[in-house]
Amino acid sequence: MIGRDEELRTLHGLLTDAAAGHGGALLLHGTAGVGKSALLRKLGADAAESGFRVLRTSGVETEQWLPFAALQLLLQPVARDIQNLPAAHRSALNGAFGATETEPQIYRVGLAALELLADAADRQPLLLLVDDLQWIDSSSRDVLRFVARRTGDLAIAQIAGARTQSADAYMYPDLHLEPLGRTAAAELLDAGAPELPEPVRALILERAAGNALALVELPKAAQGMSGQMDDLPLTQRLENVFAARTDSVSRQCSAFLLALAAEPAAPLNRLLQVASRLCGSEVSVDTLQEAVDAGLVTLVGRTPEFGHPLMRSAIYTRAALTDRLATHRALAVVMDDIPGCQLVHQAAAAIGPDEELADRLERFADASHARGKVAAAVPALRQAADLVLDPQRRTGILVRAAELASEVNDRVNTQMLLDRADMSALGPVERARLMIVSDKSAFEPDKPHRRIQDMVTAAAEAFDAGAGDVAEDLLWRAGIRCFFQDGDAQVRAQIAAELDRWNPDPDAPHVLAVRGYAQPYRYGADVIARLDSLEPDSEDARILHFFGTSAMSIGDFDRASRYLALAATAWRSQGRLGLLARSLSGNYPRVFLGQLNRAREESAEGLALAEETGEWMQWLGLKATAGLVAALRGEVEEAARSVRELRAHSLFAGMRYVTVVAQQVDGLLALFDGRATEAYDILACAFDPTDLHYHSMRRWLLALDLADAAVAAGTVEQARELLADLPELADRLPSEAMVVAHAYTDAVLAADDTAEERYAAALTTLPASWTLARARLHLHHGRWLRRQRRNVDARTPLRLARDEFDRIGAQPWAEMVREQLRATGESSGRRHANTSEQLSPQETQIAVLASQGLTNREIGQRLFISHRTVGAHLYRIYPRLGITSRGKLPAALAALHEEQPEATLSGGPK
Repeated sequence: MIGRDEELRTLHGLLTDAAAGHGGALLLHGTAGVGKSALLRKLGADAAESGFRVLRTSGVETEQWLPFAALQLLLQPVARDIQNLPAAHRSALNGAFGATETEPQIYRVGLAALELLADAADRQPLLLLVDDLQWIDSSSRDVLRFVARRTGDLAIAQIAGARTQSADAYMYPDLHLEPLGRTAAAELLDAGAPELPEPVRALILERAAGNALALVELPKAAQGMSGQMDDLPLTQRLENVFAARTDSVSRQCSAFLLALAAEPAAPLNRLLQVASRLCGSEVSVDTLQEAVDAGLVTLVGRTPEFGHPLMRSAIYTRAALTDRLATHRALAVVMDDIPGCQLVHQAAAAIGPDEELADRLERFADASHARGKVAAAVPALRQAADLVLDPQRRTGILVRAAELASEVNDRVNTQMLLDRADMSALGPVERARLMIVSDKSAFEPDKPHRRIQDMVTAAAEAFDAGAGDVAEDLLWRAGIRCFFQDGDAQVRAQIAAELDRWNPDPDAPHVLAVRGYAQPYRYGADVIARLDSLEPDSEDARILHFFGTSAMSIGDFDRASRYLALAATAWRSQGRLGLLARSLSGNYPRVFLGQLNRAREESAEGLALAEETGEWMQWLGLKATAGLVAALRGEVEEAARSVRELRAHSLFAGMRYVTVVAQQVDGLLALFDGRATEAYDILACAFDPTDLHYHSMRRWLLALDLADAAVAAGTVEQARELLADLPELADRLPSEAMVVAHAYTDAVLAADDTAEERYAAALTTLPASWTLARARLHLHHGRWLRRQRRNVDARTPLRLARDEFDRIGAQPWAEMVREQLRATGESSGRRHANTSEQLSPQETQIAVLASQGLTNREIGQRLFISHRTVGAHLYRIYPRLGITSRGKLPAALAALHEEQPEATLSGGPK
């Protein structure tokens, strides 16, 4: 390799790390011909020489709609080991590769592939080489990305090459391959063509511009170079060079090359059959040998391949249109036993609208979708749209294709399909479906109310057109926006009025969700009452999610946590990671219920899954919760970092449901740091309707913090003014969050002459599950008693607060309590380390599951990681907990939750 020393050092570094059991992944990207494939080949040879097993695959344009085609090629060398996997993994891979009628969920396939590769890497380190990633079918790409994110504890390196870098599509760390420098370019040119005349040499160096393929190929056409090539783009210039090399081959060879260009994945015998049909006489393997001898193709085993994708495109584009159409017709005939491939070539052979073929493509898409093969259905619909004449039907097909692409998180295809849709041809149902598809990416930071109004209008038109299910879905999404973006009173009323117009079943899950989101103060009490009387199926994740988010939106946090946990369990068992991220993103009620460890673990897992599946709305919510948890645990740098990342996100400004949390975290950090006045000012912004951080519902979750800051800053009267609406709203919406906010602030901000009874009333009113708020109220009560010079009385509520803060890991408040206790003349023993202070969120999950008796494979299946990664984590967990084996985990974890040592009076007996 000439001029690639730095890149090779980076790539060899990945191999070194992988050989030591610290795997990783890298995306190598650069323009066509810059040398990506050559670098991958060199790395593969070096890896094999150093003891790696090298597995390869590459993308082929015509295979983009064949689900798992590239993955199957990659795993072929280890396919016999599939039989040694647990039944669930065997079933997933067999289903992916066509051995069953129904295609499994993508992430079940990903986990099965990961386990297969992890077992192989345990015997010998693996290098996975993936070329032309931009043409890999979406199913394989998702699996490769899934594996790439989980190799940190495995002896697996994955290197992918692509023409463009797209973090959204691939999510690999990346290395851009620049063109060769002048010196290296000259060295490469001279190595391959040492006898070039100087004028030609100079011209090639100038035209190649450091492109390695051009430096190799242009000299072969040096005699034919002329001024007419000067203005051509480099890619076209190279294609012309490649195409010119086919001029001297036989008619049979030319037909064979065109067949290979049109269907690079076809078996050799079928390519020869196609060439024979085109030539009208039998074409034998001698023709293949002619192509090999001419340097036009190479043989990989018995499979012919072009040396470079530009060779393939050059041969295809230079062929006459009639020859291309004839080739696709012949391919359709010889591939009649593979319906998908046959339809591809029949569509490519069409020269105009073909309603009958479009119908067949739609039926194929329907059948594929019914079997879970969404990745095959999307391109079939895309081609069907090209074959219909009616603009409205074409747009309807494109919208449906975009819906399916969105279903598998194929954002690139989704947007491309939407861009092709003719908006003027949309009927009311298609318009509503289009708004649903584009909902993820349409959260504009400006004018959110206009979008909500448009959604309500489209939902009404869809309902009137008879598409009730589409209308319900869209109106539910409009309601969600009222929570995410804090819709104004007008759009909230419009949503509620439209729903009322449909005369819906008031117990229907989507009705409860829409009413809770849109008008919580009007419908919240009714939603709570109806939820009390309903009991959803514990395995119906969709209904559980509806009920959980309905409860969450109105502040019914205990119920929300239970239902969303059940939904997450169901999504987890189904391998629906995007939906799992959505349910986990509703975990912020756990913070207020004092479940900081659980909230920390779920936020960490949810963030990783949201990044992986492109659920960026959920990512924002989870990042906000993670920052809040970090602040409450006293992890100042982590909390501040989370807020910085939130504020830097492009969607942040328009998402009031997270701007208010960012402000809450900033306020708490200031309060814990002793900057009470600053803390009050920060928190007060969340109660100003004109401020970016205001949220009409979620602001009440900051009421407790505002009261704390007000007492510390001496701004109690101002706080009372900001909270003046709270009693009346809590009476209209008697949810846990509103009741707690009212009771807590009523006590903490009370005048001295009524404080005692207010504290007693508040402690009686607080729900038992709101342990954090109760501990905070005990702290304030103890402070108030101290101010009344009742030190002995103050010790009881302060001890209760200390023990609860210690238990849940709320370190800043625990330290505050200890200061208060010392001021009463009582000292406290040292706080025990919380489990989450010893272990990372994922390590905590693994340790707890292992202590419950789950095997490494069972834990891996639950957390979507390899069982060998679980083993590596346990190996690191044991010494941190001071144990040496799995059997001692339950006792070690229990010890971290023991009660604190008994308090002692200063100078008194223990």
